[in-house]
Amino acid sequence: MQRRSTGWMGALAGISLAMLAVAQSGAEAAVTRSEYCSRLGSQLDGAIRTKAEPGASASQIATATALQDKANRFCAERKEAQGIRTYANALKLLGVTPVDLDQ
Repeated sequence: MQRRSTGWMGALAGISLAMLAVAQSGAEAAVTRSEYCSRLGSQLDGAIRTKAEPGASASQIATATALQDKANRFCAERKEAQGIRTYANALKLLGVTPVDLDQ
């Protein structure tokens, strides 16, 4: 009887370790909304600098900058979903595809 329970305990421990490893790898890949706000903010900064070169529409840059300020406020007020949408709209206005969460 003792051997049988030891075998089950070993099997359960092995399964638990395997599940823990899978859970940790999934947790490391997840990006929080605040991190996504930061990534989109950096991407928008670069897009505005690039578009600020001669030939870009000044009104588009001004609108994107205003949207950036609004998105910064949303993210700072812990309204990340609204901030992310606002960043994405500003990037789309400049013709830039927002970064993907999985990258």
